[in-house]
Amino acid sequence: MNEEVPPGRATGRSLAGPDPLGGSTDVPVGRGADIPSPCTSVCKMSAATGWCEGCCRTIDEIIAWSKMADDDKRRVWQLLPARQRAVASAQAKKG
Repeated sequence: MNEEVPPGRATGRSLAGPDPLGGSTDVPVGRGADIPSPCTSVCKMSAATGWCEGCCRTIDEIIAWSKMADDDKRRVWQLLPARQRAVASAQAKKG
């Protein structure tokens, strides 16, 4: 069975299961431009976390993204599920 997968996305591999914020937790496996930006077009920095409220990246990660090496982009992607869980947990505690 051949499953069609968007370019740069892992096939059926998830780091942390469903993303509580509705995004994907798959780590891109492509090369160069094939590794998509995690940007969700909700570009607002959180003073509490220092992360973008949309993609959970730091401002330094956002600024450097287009010039990052593939391994660095993958490292950022690997950090995102834990950040997303932290945000969801903090939001749940606020009620």
